[in-house]
Amino acid sequence: MNRRSFQKLAEARLLDSKALLKAKRYDAAYYIAGYAIECALKACIAKRTRLYEFPPRDTRVFYSHEIEKLLNLAGIEKSFQQERANDAILSQQWDFVKNWKPSDRRYDLVGTKKAANAAKALLSAMEDRQHGVLQCLSNYW
Repeated sequence: MNRRSFQKLAEARLLDSKALLKAKRYDAAYYIAGYAIECALKACIAKRTRLYEFPPRDTRVFYSHEIEKLLNLAGIEKSFQQERANDAILSQQWDFVKNWKPSDRRYDLVGTKKAANAAKALLSAMEDRQHGVLQCLSNYW
């Protein structure tokens, strides 16, 4: 996959997550929203490679679901840290987003109030137009 594919996937997964939230499929909305961030970070990684291609599978380190690890691999950790230092709201949003893990809601079936709140908070932290994590990451992809 290449950089543009990951950019499109990040945008598509955000739309998927919003549709799932609207359909009250909270666990799935949370789960898919995290993949939007993961895809955004992988677009940032691909930007650093020749022809903007994502590294081949034999470089397993890049095939991670750990948000902070991907941020580091993207080579934007220091710049992003500075942006968070200059924007307290972005920093709060990141503190929530960075804790996403695919296992958090992957096997949940019941859309509890807790799951609804988590999905809404994650989407809010991602898509805030002025202080959102996805908005900020898109500056690096």
